Amino acid sequence: MRVVIIGQQDFGKSVLDKFLERGDEVAAVFCAPEKAGGKPDPLKVAATERGLTVHQFATLKSPEAEAAMRALDADIGVMAYVLQFAPQAFVNIPRLGTIQYHPSLLPKYRGPSSINWPIIRGETKTGLTIFRPTDGLDEGPVILQKACEIGPDETIGEVYFSKLYPMGTAAMIEAADLVVAGQHREEVQDEALASYEGWCRDAEARINWANHIDFTYNLIRGCNPAPGAWTTLNGKKLQVFDARKHAYRTFGDTRGKVGEVTDVTDSSFMVGCQGGRIEVLRVKAEDGKKMGAGEFVASGAISAGVFVGL
Repeated sequence: MRVVIIGQQDFGKSVLDKFLERGDEVAAVFCAPEKAGGKPDPLKVAATERGLTVHQFATLKSPEAEAAMRALDADIGVMAYVLQFAPQAFVNIPRLGTIQYHPSLLPKYRGPSSINWPIIRGETKTGLTIFRPTDGLDEGPVILQKACEIGPDETIGEVYFSKLYPMGTAAMIEAADLVVAGQHREEVQDEALASYEGWCRDAEARINWANHIDFTYNLIRGCNPAPGAWTTLNGKKLQVFDARKHAYRTFGDTRGKVGEVTDVTDSSFMVGCQGGRIEVLRVKAEDGKKMGAGEFVASGAISAGVFVGL
């Protein structure tokens, strides 16, 4: 098939590689422009190294972007991690239209942080959807879905890189084959089941130690590695990455107050919250680098009896 790849970053590069490895013709690549002073986009680098045409338009809504797509005479467009808005006038140009990847089981978790929120909310299952892009955000008809489990201790990094990333690149190939062969079905999303969440960023990632331990733990793993759950220590930001949950079983288990560092060891420190304590294993201080919590303790930066999040 003659394909146009619209995407960016490592996921876009991996999708490009998949199509090229099996001998499909990539007519061109559309990639968002890099920010001033930023690193070259991996998809752009890979396409350029292979001698492919690369288009980088500030907006895909421009007449120039539409004209560039029309000139390619493509069979199908493939949107692989696209943050730019792609209007119908653009995505409908390929002979068989365009398909798009989204890392959730649509219509649940529409929006840009659709991997973070299921973990933060304690979901035990997520997945991916290949759908037809429309002018509504993540609202188009579904072509293909794949589900996967979220383990009780898995982080966003583990769910994405071990599951949704490899499943997603394979699913893009599978969906494109179905569309080109005329064997696909398109199912309209059930709006009664739909949900939308915005970005999970710094404000959403702040830890409130007064919350229940389950919510606090899910927030930490749902923000690991990005955007990074955080608290404060002596008025400065302290990001918390790897952690373990220790729920209280009886009244006799309770120890310390909410936000209090109750114990420090050679490898971790414990912080009290509602219903238990969080054992912190990896942190990043506001003016430092990621390090094991034991190293952070050894530096004298934290000790038993101090409070975080004040």
